[in-house]
Amino acid sequence: MTRLFNVQLAFFIPLWRRIALVAVCLGWSLLELSMGNSGWAVLFAGIGIYCAHQFFLAFDPEIAGKDNKTDVPNDTDEGGSS
Repeated sequence: MTRLFNVQLAFFIPLWRRIALVAVCLGWSLLELSMGNSGWAVLFAGIGIYCAHQFFLAFDPEIAGKDNKTDVPNDTDEGGSS
């Protein structure tokens, strides 16, 4: 379950990508709020706040730059050809 909410990825090392994602989430929250959809507004505000925390307070580019594929099984066939 922790991999589902892991945003500590190498894709987010450039600062502009982190700012853009937070701005889009919070902007969408304001749009939903202006349309009267408070449930969606709260959802996107929560996502934006979570991303802001992860990107600007807890983000470590050294950890994000490492290969995060240690938990993914290797698909190579080690038994030879069939």
